Amino acid sequence: MVGAGFLIALGFGLVAPVLPQYARSFGVGVAAASGIVSAFALMRLLFAPVSGRLVQRLGEPRIYLSGVLIVAVSTGACAVAQSYWQLIVLRALGGVGSTMFTVSSLGLVIRLSPPGQRGRVSGLWSTSFLIGSLGGPLIGGALAGLGLRAPFVIYAIALVAATAVVYFSLRNSRLSDRPTVRPAAVLGFGTALRRPAYRAVLVSNFVNGVAVLGVRTALLPLVVVETLHRSRGMAGVALTAFAAGNAAVLFLAGRWSDRWGRKPFMIAGCLVCAAGTAGVGIAPELWALLAASFVGGVGSGLFTPAQQATVADVLGPDARGGPVLAGYQMAGDLGTVLGPIVIGALVQRVSFEFGFVVTGVLLVTAAVWWALVPEPTARITTPHDSPVDAAAHPVDAGSGT
Repeated sequence: MVGAGFLIALGFGLVAPVLPQYARSFGVGVAAASGIVSAFALMRLLFAPVSGRLVQRLGEPRIYLSGVLIVAVSTGACAVAQSYWQLIVLRALGGVGSTMFTVSSLGLVIRLSPPGQRGRVSGLWSTSFLIGSLGGPLIGGALAGLGLRAPFVIYAIALVAATAVVYFSLRNSRLSDRPTVRPAAVLGFGTALRRPAYRAVLVSNFVNGVAVLGVRTALLPLVVVETLHRSRGMAGVALTAFAAGNAAVLFLAGRWSDRWGRKPFMIAGCLVCAAGTAGVGIAPELWALLAASFVGGVGSGLFTPAQQATVADVLGPDARGGPVLAGYQMAGDLGTVLGPIVIGALVQRVSFEFGFVVTGVLLVTAAVWWALVPEPTARITTPHDSPVDAAAHPVDAGSGT
C-alpha cells in the first residue's frame, strides 16, 4: 500500500498544477474553474456511505482495487474532453472511485495499527503519499509544455501501475477476513458521534477539506498565474513547497502524537496552517508565496497524522466501522466541495487576499474547537499501560497487529 500511495500521489501531483488552467481553457471563470475540484469532492461526499457499506460487505482489498481502476479510466478520459461539462462529469466519476479506495485504505491502516503506534503508522502512510506529492507538481509543471492534456494520460498510467502494485501485494491476503480474538465489534456512526474527539475530528477534517484539499488545490495555481503573472510551471513549484513543509514534520509529528497526545498537534498544526494559508493570499512576490506555502505545509504535516490517529482511537483496532470512516471522509469532502465554490466566489467578488484570509480564519476556528475537547489518547490502552476505558474498546488491544 505504501508503493501504491506513492504512485497515486505522484499522478495527482502531475494533474494538480494544470487542472484549474485546463478548466479555464474552456472559457469559464475562476469560480467555475475551482468548481472542477468541487465536482470531484462532491461525488466522494455522495458515494462515501455506499463505500463504507461496500467495505463492510466485500472487504478492503477488493474495494481498493476497484476504486483505483475507476479513477484511472475517468482520468484518462479527461485528456480527450471536448467541453467544460464533459470535464466536470469525468472528474465527478473519478470521485466515485476515489472514495472507494480512500475509505478502504484508511480501514486497512486502522486495522493494522497497534494502539500505541497509531500516530507513527498514520505518519508513515501519509508519507507514502507525500513523497509522490513532492515530485508530482514539479513533473506536472515541467510537462505543461506538452500541453494541458498530457498529465491526465500520465496520471491514468500511474493509477494502473498502482492497481498492479496493490493486487500483487494483497492477492494472497485475507486481511478483510482474518480472525480476531473476539468477534469484530461494530461501531455505529451515532455512537461515535457522541464522543467529543470524533466531533472534533469531523470539524477539523471539514476545515482541512476547505483549506488544504480545496482552496489550495483550486486557487493557489491561479494566484501564481493570474496575480503574480508567473508560469504554470511555477504553480507546480508552489504546490511542491507545501508538500516540502509536510515532509519536514509529517513522520515525526506522528511519532510525537503517540507520545504526547493528539491535541497539541491538532491545535498547533491548525494555527500554523492558518498563518501559511493567509500568507499565500497576501504575498506580494513569488518568494513570499513559496515561503507561506511551505509554512502551510508544516502546519498540515503537524495535524494530519494526529487527525487520522484520532479516528483510529475512536474506532479501536478491530472494530468494524465503515460508517464511521465514511463520516470522517464525508466531512473532508464536504469542505472540499464548498471551499473552492464559496472561497472562489469571494475571490471573484473581492480579492484573492480576502479569500485566503477567510480560509485561515476557518483553520483558527478548528484549533479553538480542539482546545475544548479531552485528549483522545486518554482512552487508549498501550502495551505499557493498563486498560483505561475498556468499555470504549470492546476488542482486545493487542489484536490489531
